[in-house]
Amino acid sequence: MKNIKLLIILVLIATSCGNKKTKSIDDVLASGNLTELKEKRNEIDLKQQELNDQMKLLIEKIAQLDTVKKVPLITTFKAHQEVFNHQLEIQGNVTTKDLLVITPEYNGILTKVYVKEGQQVKKGQLLAKIDDGGLSQQLAQLEIQTSLAKTTFERQKRLWDQNIGSEIQFLQAKSTYESQAEAVNQLKKQMAKTNVTAPFSGTIDDVITQQGSVVAAGQSQLMRMVNLDNMYIETDVPESYIGDVTRGKNVTVEFPVLGKIIETKIRQAGDVINPANRTFKIEVSVPNKDKTIKPNLTARLKINDYTNKKAILIPQSIISENADGEQYIYIITNKNSNGEGDAKRVIIKTGKTQGDVIEVLEGVEDGAEIVKEGARSVKDGQTVKVINLPNETINSTNEQN
Repeated sequence: MKNIKLLIILVLIATSCGNKKTKSIDDVLASGNLTELKEKRNEIDLKQQELNDQMKLLIEKIAQLDTVKKVPLITTFKAHQEVFNHQLEIQGNVTTKDLLVITPEYNGILTKVYVKEGQQVKKGQLLAKIDDGGLSQQLAQLEIQTSLAKTTFERQKRLWDQNIGSEIQFLQAKSTYESQAEAVNQLKKQMAKTNVTAPFSGTIDDVITQQGSVVAAGQSQLMRMVNLDNMYIETDVPESYIGDVTRGKNVTVEFPVLGKIIETKIRQAGDVINPANRTFKIEVSVPNKDKTIKPNLTARLKINDYTNKKAILIPQSIISENADGEQYIYIITNKNSNGEGDAKRVIIKTGKTQGDVIEVLEGVEDGAEIVKEGARSVKDGQTVKVINLPNETINSTNEQN
């Protein structure tokens, strides 16, 4: 192009030098003579046509002498089979079945609280005591009456065994004793409700009601207990994954707040689809030896729902689509030692995506050289030049579990 511009300038200089005696355009315009104006216009038209003819000859000659081909420069990568683990990414919250707000089973005054916040307790340990409202005195009286009924029954039984006395006396003594014993048992069960015990081993997370307060059975919140050993994540999965997201599948769990990542598995997958949102529930177990993972903590889950051990992966950015909705890419054929070859359009069928790569199911063979940079600008059958770095391959960013 530089040579062409230089020649044009020389032509213009030569033309202007050969017509020094002619009037300039400014002079003709200033004269206001219609005849001179028309003559000047015709003169310029002739010069323009002459310059166009000369330009055409110059371009043709340059094309004959220029041996450097103008071919598009591209980069490529070699398709190769690799293990492709597709991952479904969803969000969930940590929870535990051992998280409970304890309420009393008896109405009365909370006379004693034996634990404090943060304290570790064992299952069955006494946590608090509620005033029994005189039940202990009633129990003491019943126990005295039961003791007398027992003695009467035992004596009556000895007589009956010796065939002394009537059967009705024996049966009455037995009935009275059994009735008294049952009343004592019932009262003891009632009194046991005044003792608040730990339903499982864990930690007292919060003491809600202080001693001296009046509490109501099943209503007043006494304290909150939690066990951080049996943690899990519960979340909803779209119904389309019901055949792929199953019990035992590998899961990578990330806790953004903690900056922590753990590997675990699905421990339970629901069998019922929620008609409201077309999802099913799964539970993912969460190991928590250091007790850093807390209930209601947000987690990101990556579930391995699909694996192809011989997958061919390509960047999504190189795929184009024709008017029929078919996806296609370009591969290189007939490549010579100078890196020049032909771009060939191939129709492909794609599968699952992961990040910025996509799985190719049909249309590309292992080892094919695929156009990467420049894929959007080349044409089918066009000669191109490959300028790859040595051993350049695709970075699939596929995580292998």
